[in-house]
Amino acid sequence: MQKEFSLKSIKRERLKLSEEALVRTGYLHAERKLPLVIQPNVDHLNLINWASNNRQFIEQQLSQHGAILFRNFNFKDAAEFEEFIAVTSGGALEYNERSSPRSQVRGNVYTSTEHPPDQRIFLHNEQSYNITFPRKILFMCVTPALHGGETPIADCRKVYDNLDAGIKQRFLEKGYLYVRNFGGGPGLTWQNAFQTEDKATVERYCRKNDISFEWNGDRLRTRQRRRVAARHPRTGEMVWFNHLTFFHVTTLESSVRDLLMAEFGEEDLPNNTYYGDGTKIEPEVLDALRGGYIEQEVTFGWQQGDVLLIDNMLAAHGRRAFTGPRKVIAGMAEPFSWNTL
Repeated sequence: MQKEFSLKSIKRERLKLSEEALVRTGYLHAERKLPLVIQPNVDHLNLINWASNNRQFIEQQLSQHGAILFRNFNFKDAAEFEEFIAVTSGGALEYNERSSPRSQVRGNVYTSTEHPPDQRIFLHNEQSYNITFPRKILFMCVTPALHGGETPIADCRKVYDNLDAGIKQRFLEKGYLYVRNFGGGPGLTWQNAFQTEDKATVERYCRKNDISFEWNGDRLRTRQRRRVAARHPRTGEMVWFNHLTFFHVTTLESSVRDLLMAEFGEEDLPNNTYYGDGTKIEPEVLDALRGGYIEQEVTFGWQQGDVLLIDNMLAAHGRRAFTGPRKVIAGMAEPFSWNTL
C-alpha cells in the first residue's frame, strides 16, 4: 500500500532541511570529535532565532559530542548570550553554594572564575558537589586573552572508561568526601558561598543538601560525601562526574599548595578531598586520576563572539593560564538532582 504524504508533512520536512542547511558542522580536531563546531552558511544568520527553531537538533548533537562551539555568529554582549541560554536551555540559573569568585554581569550571567591569570584551573564538572547541579554550562568569549586562556574540555565518558579498574571500583564503593573551611584564610567566606549573613539559613541549607557542618566562632567547616560517577539521564552512558581531583590540595600549583600547607596545615585548608570514609587518597591514585583527565583533554583558542555549550555531565572543563586582558562570561542551566540518578 502506497504511503500517503500530507502537504503539511512535506512543508515541515522542507523547513527542517532548509533550517539545517543554514549552518555547517565540523571539528577542530579530526581525531577527537569534541567539540562539534557549528558555523553559519549564510551571512548575518541570527543564532538565537536559528537555535530556537532547532533545539532538538542541538540537543541531539550535544548528547553525541558533549560540547558544541558556535563560531562566527558575531555575538557581541551579555544580553545576546542570556537570550541564547534561554532559548537553548530554559534560562540561566542563580549561582548557589559557591566555590569560586565570580562577578555578576547581567541577571544570572557571571564572569568565569576569577582565578589568578598565571595559574591554571584544572578540569572539573561545574558544581558536581551540589545535590542539585546544572546539567549545562555555557561560555561566551567577549575578549580573548593575548596569550593562553583556553578553556580545555574532556569527554567524561572516556575518562570513566579508561580509568584503572581497581581505582574506579574503590571510589564507586566509597565515594569521596569534600571538606571545606570558611573564614580565617583564602577562599570564599561562608557569607559569600551561601549568599547570606544568617547562620541559621546556612544550617538549613546544609541539612537540606546532605552537608554536615560545625562552627568555631565565625568559622565554618562543612563535609559532604558524594558519588564519583553517574549514568547520564539522556544517553544512559556512565560518566566520571565529581570534584574529587579538582579540590584535592595536590592539584594546586606547587607554589600555592606549599604556601597553604605551611600556613594552615591539612585540617584547615580551604578545600580538600578524601575517600568517602575520610581516609587519605594515595598520591599515586591522584596522579592516575589527573592523568585520566589530561589524556582526554582538548583545547582550542577562543575567538571573540564564540559561544561554547557544554553538557556538564558529558564533558569537564578548565582554564589555561593567560596574559593580557581576557573576558569570558558564563551561565549555568537546567538544574538536575543527584537524587534522581
